[in-house]
Amino acid sequence: MRVLIADDDPIIRLDLKQLLENLGYEVVAEAGDGQQAVQLARETLPDVCILDVKMPVMDGIDAVGILTDEEIAPAILLTAYSDQELVARAKAAGVFAYLVKPYKPSDLAPTIEVARSRFEQNKDLNSEVTNLQEKLETRKLIDRAKGILMDEQRLNETEAYRKIQIQSMNLRKTMKEVAEAIILAKSI
Repeated sequence: MRVLIADDDPIIRLDLKQLLENLGYEVVAEAGDGQQAVQLARETLPDVCILDVKMPVMDGIDAVGILTDEEIAPAILLTAYSDQELVARAKAAGVFAYLVKPYKPSDLAPTIEVARSRFEQNKDLNSEVTNLQEKLETRKLIDRAKGILMDEQRLNETEAYRKIQIQSMNLRKTMKEVAEAIILAKSI
């Protein structure tokens, strides 16, 4: 698994890199601040990002927010700070795990694996939601178009649906496109 690490302390980065490599992970990028971490994540597309909270230019939590919004990779915050305000900000930003230093090296691998798994599940769910929203929108458009055909051509619902279906096949267009055309023609 490919990992990006970000910490403003080069010694901590080196220790973390060695620990990750000993666990069998490949460190593909290292950053000293949140902005650099986001840029490197966009370029390298790691499987997971591990960031410190307190960093210059852009803190780790703001970086997590961008990584989450752009669905680049799951982010794990590895930090010495555990106050409630930071934890609340981290949750709102979409962090997948929050480890407080000092952590046990044995905690790192399960945290990485679970974060990656949850990230993939979220991506799948988001994709499914988008697909369902598109289907619902299509269904609504087809229903509106059927209503127009039923009113204008005195068809029953089945006949109106079949007319849209046939037009779709004849024009090699989706039923949604045909329904949109019917609705547009009615509005003119």
